[in-house]
Parts: sequence; structure tokens; C-alpha cells
Amino acid sequence: QVQLVESGGGLVQAGGSLRVSCTVSGVIFRMQPMGWYRQAPGMHRELVAGISSIGTTNYEDPVKGRFTISRDNAKNTVYLQMNSLKPEDTAVYYCNLGLTRPLTNNWGQGTQVTVSS
Repeated sequence: QVQLVESGGGLVQAGGSLRVSCTVSGVIFRMQPMGWYRQAPGMHRELVAGISSIGTTNYEDPVKGRFTISRDNAKNTVYLQMNSLKPEDTAVYYCNLGLTRPLTNNWGQGTQVTVSS
């Protein structure tokens, strides 16, 4: 059974940077496309970025040019580097299998990112 453990969130001022991580177990990680999602209070969970098993990336419009998704197959970990953060980026960030939609309902606990203005 896949397990997803997110970490690295925190409180940062607008314009600042943060990197969140997600460690994956229970699957052959290097073969999995991965995605980062976020859920703001009162909102549905939404896709932020995805990365294929060979490193092709995609980003949703609100984060293009500011966020970078990457992966380290040796560490079974996917990262999301977030730069030029805005208050509207405040959310709980989750990872999941899949490039553009989640492939498992087995979500992790997420990691809270709060951007102050």
C-alpha cells in the first residue's frame, strides 16, 4: 500500500521561498508520475504541478514561473520548490501518484504552508 509523507511546510513572508518534500513508499517510485496538490480553507483540493517518471513537468497557471517540481529517485522523494510566495499560496500541500490527477485515495497528512502579507 502506498504511503505518502509530506514535510517542510511553515510560515513565510510574501516574496519568500520554501521547499516541501514528499517521501513515498509502497510502490516502485522511479516508475511513478507524481503530483503536488494543495487545499486552501473552504476550497477543493487542486493540482499544483506534476512530474513524469522521466522528469517531464507541468504546472498550473497560478504557479508557473514561481514553483519548481523535482524528484530524487534514489531517495523516493518528490520536491516542490516555491519562490515568490503570495498569501494566496497559503494551503495544505499534498503529494500523490499521478501527473494531472491523483491515482490513489490514500492521501498523506499534508504539510501546511502559510504566507503572510
